[in-house]
Amino acid sequence: MGLAQRSRVSYAPARIGDHAADNLRFIRDTMERAASFTAVPGLGGILIGVTAMAAGALAANRDPSRQFTIWCAEAILATLIAYLAVRRKSKRLTMSLQTRAARRALLSFMPPLLAGAALTAALVRIGAFSVLPPLWLLCYGAAVVTGGAFSVRIVPVMGLCFMLSGACAAFCPAAWGNGFLMFGFGGLHIVFGAIISRRHGG
Repeated sequence: MGLAQRSRVSYAPARIGDHAADNLRFIRDTMERAASFTAVPGLGGILIGVTAMAAGALAANRDPSRQFTIWCAEAILATLIAYLAVRRKSKRLTMSLQTRAARRALLSFMPPLLAGAALTAALVRIGAFSVLPPLWLLCYGAAVVTGGAFSVRIVPVMGLCFMLSGACAAFCPAAWGNGFLMFGFGGLHIVFGAIISRRHGG
């Protein structure tokens, strides 16, 4: 009987230590979730990628001004899809879009896009349509990297891939621009959207 009691006492500190470690792990995970914006929609990204592929197919072999119009329409559609997808996922996760992490992600995401919009207007005015594909990919990638700093880890990686695509487009023939847009806004969105959907709940 005495040996059994001593055996139980010897195991008690290990159980307490394991319990404390579990509590610390739970607290750390909770703090990480609170400090990051996890309502990034993977399924929405896939849908944006599909519409971008369709836009690229529609824009193929058309004059630069017509391609510009098609891709601008796609940008508007993608923005609407992203907005609805984020709202849907945040509601499903019961996550407010007014959290500090969400506001930080949005405020970090917007400046590169606004810079890209201003440069786009200036380039269109002088007819420099060939510069737009690398510009769009670079600015969007920069926006995803900066906004993704407050989100799940895969998001900044996606942004870096967009920036790499934009850098490659800048040094390739202008005729490849539409293909690079399809690869970036279409292919990368589909691939990373699938990863985010599988790993982070839709």
